[in-house]
Amino acid sequence: MQKEALEALIADLVTSLLDGTDLTLVDVEYVREKDWYLRIYIDKPGGVEIDDCQLVSEKLTTVLDEKDPIKEKYYLEVSSPGIDRPLKKDKDFTAAYGSKVDIFFFAPWEGLKDLVGILISHSDETIEIKTIIKGKEAKNPVSIDRKLIAMIRPHIDF
Repeated sequence: MQKEALEALIADLVTSLLDGTDLTLVDVEYVREKDWYLRIYIDKPGGVEIDDCQLVSEKLTTVLDEKDPIKEKYYLEVSSPGIDRPLKKDKDFTAAYGSKVDIFFFAPWEGLKDLVGILISHSDETIEIKTIIKGKEAKNPVSIDRKLIAMIRPHIDF
């Protein structure tokens, strides 16, 4: 099974397991590092607790053992995505409107490897931001092709 199809299948399984709870599925990753990992990221208002992760892990393990969609040996990890999780889905971008985000590029964009901006809007092709250069906002919004962007995540001020 293709990686994307497997992740979509697992997302459907997890979403049905979370029905009736205050937990939501944030993301599913099936990646090969040294070994294969199936990573499930969940969230809920007020934050995820270890008991939430354990509950989802146990329920999902039972379902995965029954359906057996993954043929390789893998490790299952269920966790909170963290406060600096990358923005991936439309709802992540929409929730970040008006907030500072860190943008990292595949290759330098206008001489920059990364920048901080206030996210204004997004589409499948572009994002629009007010850029912040050394603490000052640029006068005009900037539109950036998403294909140039390696990652976008919420900016954290320390």
